Formats: sequence, structure tokens, C-alpha cells
Amino acid sequence: MSTDGVVSAEPRLTRKGRATRERIVTTAAGLMFDHGVAGTSIEDVQAAAGVSSSQIYHYFRDKRALVRAVIACQTDAVLGAQQPLLDRLDSVEALRKWRDLLVGLQRERHYEGGCPLGSLAGELAETDPAARAALAAGFGTWESAIRAGIQAMRDRGELPADADPERMARALLAALQGGLLLTQVRRDTAGLEAALDTVIDHIAGVGAGTSQHVG
Repeated sequence: MSTDGVVSAEPRLTRKGRATRERIVTTAAGLMFDHGVAGTSIEDVQAAAGVSSSQIYHYFRDKRALVRAVIACQTDAVLGAQQPLLDRLDSVEALRKWRDLLVGLQRERHYEGGCPLGSLAGELAETDPAARAALAAGFGTWESAIRAGIQAMRDRGELPADADPERMARALLAALQGGLLLTQVRRDTAGLEAALDTVIDHIAGVGAGTSQHVG
């Protein structure tokens, strides 16, 4: 069985089977985003996806296995929404464009919902160790993409040799998560903008110091 709880026979699914499984997962993801994991039952997913209970249990051993599939789905969706910028965060300008994208996405969503991964983490981290590990992996993938861009800046000499891309990436991700939470609660992006701008300005300042030294 794979880490997201899918039965080992998944590679042999037919096209129809893959489509059914995907419909179950995306339906569950939407319901859990809107109502929380605790507020979403297997019966709710069954009704909304238009499938039978036997179909759900054919693909997922239990609700926890479905939740892990939802985490994988939401990770892909969250990171996909930031492409192609997320893979090219190798300049201060690129970081600022990424910041603008994130702020714009929240405005398009009318400041509702927060971060899908953050919401799942808040609900599951203390009660479901497997889900917590899956969420940690998702955040790790997110952080790695940010770190790769900052590492590229350091490799080109745009940041000093003693700059710590891992620490900077972690700070950006932490600022983003805190900012998204404030956006959800306050229904504005002021906190998100302030958090991201502060970290990006710090990175820009570190880089400017390097440029002055080289000059």
C-alpha cells in the first residue's frame, strides 16, 4: 500500500477507475476545505461525488486513507496555483512577483479559506500522525522550491556566501502561513503583505550589501 493509503492495485486501475478515484478525492478535498475533516463524513463524500460506499472503500481503506489522498491532492493544487513562478524564485524581482500572485489569489477568493494545507494541519497535526507526516512532506516540497531559488541567487553571488537559503526559505513560508491565517480572519491582505514584504525586503537588503561590497 502506498503512503497515501491507496490500495496496492492502483497502478492497474482502468481509465474509468482512475477518473472515479480522482472524483472522490477532489470532492472530498472540496468538502474538507469548506467544512473541515471532522465535518465531512464518508457519506457526505459519497453523496457529493455520486458514488457508492463500496466504490469509496475500493480505493480507500478508511477515512484516514482518504484524508491522506486529500493532502496529496491539496499539495498539488496549492503548488500548482503558484506555477510557473514557484520554480523561478531566483531573484528579488521574482520573489516580489510571487508575493503579488499570492496576494492576488487571496483577493480573488474574497479572503476566504486560508491555506488548504494550513487548515488541514491545524485540524490534524495533533490527532493523526500519518496525516501530520504527509503535511510536513507537502510543506517540505513547498519550502524546497523556495530554497532552490534563493540558493541560485547565492550561487550567482547575489547573496553573500554565508547567507542561509534554508533559513530564508523557511522564514518566507512561515510568513506566508501566518499572513494567510490573518487574511482569513481579518478578510484583508494587509498582514500577508506585511509579512512577505518584510522577509523579501530583508533578502533584498542582504543582496544589496553584497553588491556594494563587490562594487
